[in-house]
Amino acid sequence: MLNRRTLLQAGTALTSLALPVAGWSQAKPDKLTILCHRVHRSVLTGDKGGDATAEWTRRHGIGIEWITLDTGPLHERLFRESSLSSTSVDLAFLLNTRATPNVTNLLEPLDGLMKADALEDPADIFPGLLAAMRFGGKTYAVPHRHATTGFHYNEAIFKEKGVPIPRTFEDVIEAAKKLTFTRADGSQVFGFLIEGDNYPNVIDMARAYDGDFITGDYKLGVNEPAMLRAVQTLRDFYAAGVMPRNWTAIKGEEVNTWMQSGRVAMTITSFGRTQFYNDKEKSRHPGDIKVMALPASRDLKAKFPQAAPAKTEFWAMCIPKSARNKPVAWSLIKELSSKSNTVKAALNGNGPVRASAYKDAEFAARMPYAAAEAATLKVARVPIPAFDNAAKAGDIFVEELQAAVLGRKGVALAMDDVARRVKPLLP
Repeated sequence: MLNRRTLLQAGTALTSLALPVAGWSQAKPDKLTILCHRVHRSVLTGDKGGDATAEWTRRHGIGIEWITLDTGPLHERLFRESSLSSTSVDLAFLLNTRATPNVTNLLEPLDGLMKADALEDPADIFPGLLAAMRFGGKTYAVPHRHATTGFHYNEAIFKEKGVPIPRTFEDVIEAAKKLTFTRADGSQVFGFLIEGDNYPNVIDMARAYDGDFITGDYKLGVNEPAMLRAVQTLRDFYAAGVMPRNWTAIKGEEVNTWMQSGRVAMTITSFGRTQFYNDKEKSRHPGDIKVMALPASRDLKAKFPQAAPAKTEFWAMCIPKSARNKPVAWSLIKELSSKSNTVKAALNGNGPVRASAYKDAEFAARMPYAAAEAATLKVARVPIPAFDNAAKAGDIFVEELQAAVLGRKGVALAMDDVARRVKPLLP
């Protein structure tokens, strides 16, 4: 049993002792309970890369209980448990869109734990992901899994029309016009397409000019030049027939189907979609649909030579404020976030959050787009910061965007109206 003197000695030695040693001896739990989506358990315990939890459980003699839920119920359970005076949930996965400033009141700030028992090479974790989990100067979660935007194009259609692969976003705009045509059999090919009833890919287009809808510090960029150029491009595309007449009703899955069938030459969506587009059993163009980093505007090539700061969405690991085994939970977060375990999870199908994982030879060999995705993640940002009225703000943006693209309202006026309507909703 620890006496007062021993505890004081342990406390003064925290800079050199690992926190689990100093904090576990009073009551080491038999198990830790993890609240997550089933995909998190799959990538952490899969066969291809190996079980990232196995060594930690063996070393400490602590089991792991997995509670897997779909995204909505997962967050409802997390917030409910975290609001209790005590919870049996020790570690949970949190989607960046749910990490609002108010939610941080339910989570344990991790800075003290990190200071006592530091993450391995935190600078190796992509900066845009870490930044999105900081509120009021404190870190509340550690990124674990991402989906990041890439630029997909059908190489066969480019060759068919003799159009060079874009190197700038201005090239994308010109190519979209040239790749819009009717085939001899009467089928229509559209040069460019993104979903028409959502806003994140429009933000990607604005990011080609380093623009935003709402900045990370909750300032409006929706009526600034970068976003105006993006929306004007969509308006021009629609007027020229580059996008279909029913664009406002087009959803993401339809874009994916049209890419597979060769009806669309270019789109913007997550890098991982390339495997779906090139599925030999479902795609009419397996092997033809390539992916690369979204190119920046020629005016920003010096600042973003390899990739525009496209959007990224991600999951992160957090500890409920009312959890009973915080130092132990932190030890596991640290373990799962190590460089070696990041690679293990990546080989099991995870989107790795560390730059070093993309240099792993086995992972790079499996993912032909690894270098492009890594280059994007170095500059990527979340589409908008999380806040309580984010969904309502997104609905307003889509409403005004559609009016502008269809020509029912001027682009500048529509974006000014977004700014006016969204400003009162910001924290």
